[in-house]
Amino acid sequence: MAAVTPLTDNVSRPAPLMVDARGLHTHYGQSHVLQGVDLRIHRGETVCLMGRNGMGKTTTIRSILGLTRITAGTVSIAGRDMTRAQTHDIVASGIGYVPEGRGMFPSLTVRESLEMAARPGVDGRRDWTLERVLETFPRLAERINHKAGNLSGGEQQMVAIGRALMLNPDLLILDEATEGLAPLIRKEIWRVIAMVKETGIASLIVDKNVNALMRITDRSLIMVKGQVVYDGSSHELAGKPQLLQQHIGV
Repeated sequence: MAAVTPLTDNVSRPAPLMVDARGLHTHYGQSHVLQGVDLRIHRGETVCLMGRNGMGKTTTIRSILGLTRITAGTVSIAGRDMTRAQTHDIVASGIGYVPEGRGMFPSLTVRESLEMAARPGVDGRRDWTLERVLETFPRLAERINHKAGNLSGGEQQMVAIGRALMLNPDLLILDEATEGLAPLIRKEIWRVIAMVKETGIASLIVDKNVNALMRITDRSLIMVKGQVVYDGSSHELAGKPQLLQQHIGV
């Protein structure tokens, strides 16, 4: 496995860890899905989790968030042990989550979907307001009174990302960030992810667009059968096409 060079601040100290997950094992019944997964995300760092379907990417996210209970291992969020914490407490530690499938409440309008999530960040920040989300996604401003269930898939994804940002998180997690979206919408989503990175919010991204991931992320992890087989610089990984072909098929 490649060595990881941690992000550093202006005085060359390692940036604090937002997520420190160690030795995660997770089972679904008799199926041993995660087999000793380590995942660390420093504050301000943008990380992608890659692998073919069924390798454990979504289970890793769900295990970190407490949505799927781990059978062994530890999870710390922002320096606090959250291994056995409830999901709402984990999210309240500074995480905005955009799940695969978007998790819409179809009867709520765009405005209601966004406003129900609004709250200050852990440190009291209110950088992301309804107005800022609508400026970021002008299409949502046009649909502000439409019910979420009547939106296109791309518009729903914009609502899901905007909803997560309204939490004013320190970490944004996107599972299948652009899956099934039209090319123009995918381009828009990647633009917003890049903008979020510039604001200093850390990100963990799962997506099938390897080229986009290589451009935008600082570090990449590749999963094979519930184990991390690569953890290192995205820039370096982009120069290893044989490794990508072997484990991702691109």
